[in-house]
Amino acid sequence: MSQPPGEPEQPPSPYEPPAYGQPYGEPQQQPHWGHQPPGAAQPPYAPQPPYGQYGPPGPGPQPRGGGPNVLAILSLVFAFVFAPAGIVCGHLAKRQIRRTGEEGDQLATWGLILSYVFTVIGLLVCCGWIGLAIWANSDNGNTY
Repeated sequence: MSQPPGEPEQPPSPYEPPAYGQPYGEPQQQPHWGHQPPGAAQPPYAPQPPYGQYGPPGPGPQPRGGGPNVLAILSLVFAFVFAPAGIVCGHLAKRQIRRTGEEGDQLATWGLILSYVFTVIGLLVCCGWIGLAIWANSDNGNTY
């Protein structure tokens, strides 16, 4: 199938035999999975270290640089939401900060102060409410 000079090449017809390679009908010889064709060398592998040996030790545990102690933040938040939980979180935060050296000591202190203040105010309000209820229920000796 030769073309006159100057004309673009056309794709081969599917009805013509291929111009090169193996003819139709003959199976191609491909190596099976995992087998190498004869005469081919296996590629070299990288050397492996002996078993039981480890590399040099890495750096030790790093201090967390994520900001202040989470319990200290929770102590300050709970001081306004539920003061007794703020007291518990504040004391736990102070202990963790002393042990680990994290930041947030002032947050825990302010959380404790505000939690104690709001707890005392809440207790005074409850006592006043009970006193008011008792006073309102009393009849001052008058019976009807």
